[in-house]
Formats: sequence, structure tokens, C-alpha cells
Amino acid sequence: MAQTELKPTRIELIRTRRRIKLAKRGLDLLKMKRSSLVMEFFNISRSVKGLRENLRSDIGDALDTLKAAEIISGTMNLERIAYMSADSTVGVNLKNVMGVRIPELSRNYNQTILSNQYRAISVPTAVNDAIKKFENIYTQIVEIAEKENSMRKLLHEIDKTKRRSNAIENILIPQLTYSAKIIRMRLDEIERDMFTTLKMVKRKINRKSQEAVA
Repeated sequence: MAQTELKPTRIELIRTRRRIKLAKRGLDLLKMKRSSLVMEFFNISRSVKGLRENLRSDIGDALDTLKAAEIISGTMNLERIAYMSADSTVGVNLKNVMGVRIPELSRNYNQTILSNQYRAISVPTAVNDAIKKFENIYTQIVEIAEKENSMRKLLHEIDKTKRRSNAIENILIPQLTYSAKIIRMRLDEIERDMFTTLKMVKRKINRKSQEAVA
């Protein structure tokens, strides 16, 4: 607020002080929110790191299992079973994490004749093991994608919260504090002027009273 726009009134001073208190409360809440977001970000980051490490070893294990299944059942049989397998789609829902809307991914499989019961009876064990391992890898990839997207959303919100708290702490509160100081100084000046004026009026009254008595 420009200095010329300030109203040197007690009401304006009270309002400005209330705004300072409100800004400080908002700043505390933003700092608490940012701390919670940072904590959630690092929790997810640690989880993603563990999932990535597991994924690397699981992919190697799954490829070895697939090679064994190809040797046992043959390439043609593997392609036939793969053709019978279900297509998968990923559904996206939104969930709220501390005010941040992040995606929650779900896996949906279409109907197929290659059910778990059919696989257990008709599919060679080595092939079935390879299918299970690659299904597990697919699940992990979807989970990692969900968590990495959540991390990006949280990081964006952390940055936005930091900028808002910095603006309140370094710009708004100092401006309001300065405004309150200016208003207080002007009120003090007005009070001093009024006090001086009253003293002068009192002297004149006393002088006229003395002259009237004389």
C-alpha cells in the first residue's frame, strides 16, 4: 500500500494489525504444509528407489524364466499362449494428498480364455511361471509410474507453497508492519498537534479570564 493511501485512523491501525496477525497465521500454516509435503515426497522417493531396484532384478529373473520356457515349449507355443492372453488397460482416478490431487492408477484385464484355472491345467509350468513374473513386472511398472507422477505433483506444490510463504514472509508482512508503523507515527503527530493546540487554547482562555478579572 502506498504511503499516501494510508488513513491515519485508529480503525485503520486496528485493521492493519489484524491483517498482520492473519498473515502470520497463514505463513505458519503454509510452512507446516510445506514440511508435510516434503516429508511425503521423500517417503515416496524412498519407496520408488526400492521398487526400481527390485524391478531390475525381477526383469533379469523373468527373462531367464522366459528363455527356459521357450526351450521347453518352443517359440510357436509361446506365441500361441501370448495371443490368448488378455489385453490390459490402466484406469486413472484422482486422490487427495494434503490438498494435492494426484493420480491413482488401477490395472484392468479384459476377459480371455487364458484364465488362471486354464493356465494351471493346460499351460506348461515354465510358461506359467514366466507369465506370473511378467505380470508382476507390469504391476511394478504401473506402481512406479503412479509414484513418480505423484512426486512430480508434490514437487510442483512444494515449489508453489514455498513461493507463497516467501511472498508473505518477505513482502506482505514487512509492508503491513511498515504501514502500521507509519499510521502509528501519524496518529502520534496528530495527538501532539492536538495537545499543543489545546494548551494554546487553554492559555488564551486563562489570559482572557485574567484580563476580565483585572
